[in-house]
Amino acid sequence: MGLSVLRTLYARLAIGLFLLLLVVGGLFTLLSLASVREYSAAVNQQLNRNLAQNLVSDRNLVTDGQLNRDALKQLFELYMTINPSLEIYLLDTDGAILAYSADPDRIKRNRVSLEPIQTLLENPDAYPLPGDDPRSHDRQKVFSVTPVPSAIDPAGYLYVVLRGEEFDLAESMVHSNRLLQMGAGALAVSLLVGLLAGLVFFRMLTRRLSRLTERVESFERELSSEQSPPLAEKGDDIDYLASRFDLMARRIVAQLDLLKHKDAQRRQLVAQVSHDLRTPLASIQGYLEALRMKHETLEAEERGRFLAVALSETHRLGRQVEELFELAALDAREKQPDIEPFVMAELLYDVVQKHRPAADRAGVELIISATETESVLADIAMTERVLDNLINNAIVHSPRNTRVILTMSVRDGGAAITVADAGPGIREEDLGQVFDPFYQAAGAERTGHAGLGLAIAQRLAVLQHGRLSAHNANGAVFTLWLPLASSS
Repeated sequence: MGLSVLRTLYARLAIGLFLLLLVVGGLFTLLSLASVREYSAAVNQQLNRNLAQNLVSDRNLVTDGQLNRDALKQLFELYMTINPSLEIYLLDTDGAILAYSADPDRIKRNRVSLEPIQTLLENPDAYPLPGDDPRSHDRQKVFSVTPVPSAIDPAGYLYVVLRGEEFDLAESMVHSNRLLQMGAGALAVSLLVGLLAGLVFFRMLTRRLSRLTERVESFERELSSEQSPPLAEKGDDIDYLASRFDLMARRIVAQLDLLKHKDAQRRQLVAQVSHDLRTPLASIQGYLEALRMKHETLEAEERGRFLAVALSETHRLGRQVEELFELAALDAREKQPDIEPFVMAELLYDVVQKHRPAADRAGVELIISATETESVLADIAMTERVLDNLINNAIVHSPRNTRVILTMSVRDGGAAITVADAGPGIREEDLGQVFDPFYQAAGAERTGHAGLGLAIAQRLAVLQHGRLSAHNANGAVFTLWLPLASSS
């Protein structure tokens, strides 16, 4: 698959689920700690809501309706020793701190707010209800309180902080660690269970998407043998599929454009073939009908001339049909080259010798300059067919008493064979179309050919990994380039 595993939709969903469970588990742990602290404070205040009142009665802090300062001092000393988790304060009616059992250096407040004290005295069930902690400017803790010497005639309050500083230190070392362990365990279990369930669900959800991606890639491989262009490395399976569908859409549009172009070429081919085949057929039919109608009156020499012309037209018709079949086979890639190394100069000399009689009859001199002994990697028969077309074309378009010059040179890692004639050349506006089937320049002289020779030659050259080009230089110059055997 063209998409890395970590960038699949399944992997991204799994990572997202893991992070979500991690966040939820962390929040759950924090909320659990806060809830447990709140619950612990409520339980502590509920269990000790009468503690201040019991201290007053048990320790005889009130004698004859007056607060016993000596007993209060003994109470402070006792609880600082045996129960440092409790902090006892004596307040006046305005909340000012008159005496306490805590370390004087740790006291930060001179007074505490009376509002929570009055609330708890009026409603003992209003817990947890925190009051001001004299050891801090902003911290509050649960407490127990009672008016002294009595609720009827209060001169102040006995204010007992239930979770003193020593208690906080011990809780942070023992209780909180235990809660953290419990929270971590619950988080781990919830993460594991939720992650496994999510992975199974996401796998079921994305399995069809993965199958669709595989089917799209398989279809694309069957549709085109060309290597797919690299896609942008971003996104997940859906982005990957979108890119593939866009690529396939572009290819389909390109194929439709190509089909339209091929259809236009087919129509042009049919029209051109009909025209070019009609000419020799009409000529053959005309001469044969003349022979049938005037057989008795024509002399033997005249009948022989008629038959010769009809036979020549059948040969011309046969050549055109053969060229059509050859061009169709090349376009359909039915003919494949038999690539092998051979010395190009030797083949060039052999082909030139084959065409010398035709050149002599046309009054054209064939001159060859090829001394290189490099071997090319090509199909001998196809290369000979290309040279036949080029040399024959040059002879046909060369005036009498002129020369067709053939040269060979090594350049760009291949052998370049040029065939130059001294004819009128090719118009600049026609150079780009000389290799099109049936193309003949406007005003060009009809030579009895269908205009397929150069098209066939160009396709044969490309089929051998070569190229064929044309330009003007005191006549038409055609260049065939084929790769050298050593450069392959």
